[in-house]
Amino acid sequence: MTLFPDVVGDMLCESILGRGQERGFIRIECHQIRDFTKNKQRQVDDYPYGGGRGCVMLAQPLYDCWKFICDEAGKQVHTIFLSPCGKVFRQDDARRLQSEFDRLILVCGRYEGVDERFIEECVDEEISIGDYVLTGGEIPAMVLADAVCRLVPGVLPDEECFTDESHWNGLLEYPQYTRPEVWRDRAVPGVLLSGHHENIANWRREQSLERTGLRRPDMGQ
Repeated sequence: MTLFPDVVGDMLCESILGRGQERGFIRIECHQIRDFTKNKQRQVDDYPYGGGRGCVMLAQPLYDCWKFICDEAGKQVHTIFLSPCGKVFRQDDARRLQSEFDRLILVCGRYEGVDERFIEECVDEEISIGDYVLTGGEIPAMVLADAVCRLVPGVLPDEECFTDESHWNGLLEYPQYTRPEVWRDRAVPGVLLSGHHENIANWRREQSLERTGLRRPDMGQ
């Protein structure tokens, strides 16, 4: 649910997610909130009660858009509002959302926020992608959609594509190298050229532990 469906749709139809949609593993639909307004101006916002700068998104067009999606699905769909007031999104949340729900509604706010009554009526959880404020919820929604959709079976060619990455098991990923063996006097670590799979696995594990301890000690808390 967004005021900018073309921007969001273009991004989510490229590369891996685009191929996932073409092959029928996932489906991403963008709904224009303005299509559910009641006046000629297609008004989606108004001044806040109590005063203050900016405008607030109206509850009614948000609700009508949300209800349209739920009616199409034949059930109430788990609804997420992307908000700086929400819980910070992590890999465990992506895994939870992918495994527990076959459909999600992502609500992208704008302006100074949305009428709290819509959140109370329709939203199941609020999620933030970090402790900062953006101009709208579209970028966070794309982040969440990307993180969740790539975990859907078939979107990536093999589970190892994501189980071997940063954050899956509480560690950062080990360093990666490709050809040539020497670049600007920097050589690929010899163990990676050895062909000894157990030694390579041990080296990668040690590198992940070291990198996590140096760069993200908070992940061990």
